[in-house]
Amino acid sequence: MTKWTTADIPSQKGKLVIVTGANSGIGWHTALELARAGSEVILTARIEAKGKEAVQRIRKQLPQAKVRSEILDLASLKSVRAFAAKIGNEAKLDLLINNAGVMAVPKRQLTEDGFELQFGTNHLGHFALTMLLMPALHRSASPKVTIVSSGAANMGTKKINFDNLQWEKSYGPWKAYCQSKLANLLFMLELGRRSAAAGIPLLSNAAHPGYARTNLQTSGPGISHNPVRNTIEKVMEFTMSQDAASGALPTLRAATDPDAVPGSYYAPVRMFHLKGDPIPVSLPKPAQDDVVARKLWEVSEQLTGVQWSMKDQSRAAFLKR
Repeated sequence: MTKWTTADIPSQKGKLVIVTGANSGIGWHTALELARAGSEVILTARIEAKGKEAVQRIRKQLPQAKVRSEILDLASLKSVRAFAAKIGNEAKLDLLINNAGVMAVPKRQLTEDGFELQFGTNHLGHFALTMLLMPALHRSASPKVTIVSSGAANMGTKKINFDNLQWEKSYGPWKAYCQSKLANLLFMLELGRRSAAAGIPLLSNAAHPGYARTNLQTSGPGISHNPVRNTIEKVMEFTMSQDAASGALPTLRAATDPDAVPGSYYAPVRMFHLKGDPIPVSLPKPAQDDVVARKLWEVSEQLTGVQWSMKDQSRAAFLKR
């Protein structure tokens, strides 16, 4: 098996890329390497100062980088709409990387729009964002959407609990996170299917970073600091994890590999896909249910008020509108 590194990223010159949640962690390293490869990168952050600081850190390494930050809070549909409206003025959008997320929030919290925080941020926010950015994506000759999921997509209940989607009846931090990551994969596949049916050459795929050491596990809304839990996590990190730069490699390969195909999924090769070089892997069985994917899509449209506008339209017809 040939080792894949950032040196294998082909030139991205002339491409406009958005990376959500890119002020730190794997999102920042993803933005850095895409900028290094020649992309014009828009990195998003919830807080303006953090976004600007992330841009400055990239420019310290790459003084000529074409990179800028924009405010985007995926827990607010108002923020999503405002961001998408601004990006709609761009000539095109070549690549959208849906990376931002929250993980295992201890107590049930709600987004600005009343959705359970993990499902609302990790799935519904990105669903709405992708739908609203479709016009800009379709102005690209070869648009791509890469979604960052997790090995957790094949853990927890391993299903979408439509009867308790917002966890009002009961709430489990880990189960809620697992469901949101499974939703990412179901959305990715349904986006690809709908694009193909409409004759739109949009490549939709996904990646998961393995066990990457980022602030996703150590900060965020309501993260607890249990000494026993922290000790266990430190032991696991020592043996099973990799740094954020390595954790970004599956995303980077999914987003730039010329051999990537619709529905492809990239993950680390070693220790049950927790660490190591990025390789294509099989999608977990719960993510392959077409019926569930369609239902999730329809429910997501209803909840966000954002709908797929390309039904029964060819790409040529859309471009003539």
